[in-house]
Amino acid sequence: MPLRSILCAIFIGLFVVGQPLAKPLVIAHRGASGYLPEHTLESAVLAYSQGADFIEQDLVLSKDNVLVVLHDIHLDTVTNVEQQFPERHRPDGRYYVIDFSLAELQTLRVHERTDQQGKMVFSSRYQGRADFRIATFEEQLELISQLNRMTGKQVGFYPEIKSPAWHRQQGRDISKMVLATLRKHQLDDPNKAVYIQSFDFAELKRWRHELGAKVKLVQLLGENDWHEASTNYDYLKTAEGLAEIATVAQGIGPWLAQVIDQQTFASTGLAEAAHKAGLAVHPYTFRQDSLPDNVQTSQLFALLFGQLQIDGLFSDFPDITVRYLQDKPVD
Repeated sequence: MPLRSILCAIFIGLFVVGQPLAKPLVIAHRGASGYLPEHTLESAVLAYSQGADFIEQDLVLSKDNVLVVLHDIHLDTVTNVEQQFPERHRPDGRYYVIDFSLAELQTLRVHERTDQQGKMVFSSRYQGRADFRIATFEEQLELISQLNRMTGKQVGFYPEIKSPAWHRQQGRDISKMVLATLRKHQLDDPNKAVYIQSFDFAELKRWRHELGAKVKLVQLLGENDWHEASTNYDYLKTAEGLAEIATVAQGIGPWLAQVIDQQTFASTGLAEAAHKAGLAVHPYTFRQDSLPDNVQTSQLFALLFGQLQIDGLFSDFPDITVRYLQDKPVD
C-alpha cells in the first residue's frame, strides 16, 4: 500500500465523527462511592488512588453560602442530622442543607446512603462507623490539586450544579457562586480538566450565554417524570435536541437505560446520534453491586466501550472500570 494511503488510513482510524479516539474517561461517581460513603474526602482519595480520570462533586449551598459536596439538597439520607438537630426539619419532614451553616454541617457524621426508613440503599457497602464528615468544594479542589502536584497526575473535577432553580427560589444563585470559585482557581478554561454538569438545560444555556463561562459543559439527561428540572428530556434526545445541546455543551450524560435497551441489551441509538452531533457521551452509573443477574460486568463494558464507543463512564467502582480499560479481567 502506498505511504499516502497508509497515512490516510491511520488518520481516519484516529477520528470518529470528527473527534479523536481516546481512552474513555473513568469518572468517579461521588468518589469511590462503592467502597466509602459518597462525596467524603476519604472517598475522593480512594478514587484518586484507584486511577480515576475525574472525580465528581455534587454541589449545594449552605446557609452561609458555602459550596458543600453533597448529592442532595437534603441531609437526612446521608448524615445523622436527625440525631444532632431533631427539630430543624421543614414542614415536609426533610432536613435541608441550606438551613444549616457550614459550622453546623461540619458537626454531622456522614454515613452510607439510606432510604427514608433508614435502610441501606446498597446493603453490601461500607458498614463501619468511622468519622466521615461533609467536605466543601474548596477542600476537594485543594485536595485533588495537591495530589496532582505531588504525583504528576492530572485528575480532573466534574462538578454538578444541584437544583439551580430551587436554589434561586431560596434566594441564592448557586451558578454564580460555582463559576466564581472556578475562576478563583483559574478553572473556567475549556483546556483544563473540568466539566460542569447539570440536568437543567436552561441553566447550562445561562452559563454559556449570560454568565460567559468558558469551561466544558455536559447536559445530564433524565426522564421527564423524575422532575429534576423543567427540561424536556424527550426532546433533548432527538436529533434536533442533540443539535441544540451541541450549541452550548460538549457532551451529554445519559443514564444507562437511555443508551442500552434493558430488554434487548442492545443500543438505543442515542450514543450514536450524540456522536453524530459532535457530542461526547458520558453515561451514568456503573454499579457492579446492582447489575441484573443475567448481565456480567465484562458484557456491559464490551457494549459500552466497544460497540457504543462511549467517551467516559460514571462509576461507583473506579478500580473495576480502570482494570477493564487496562485489558484486565473484571468478572
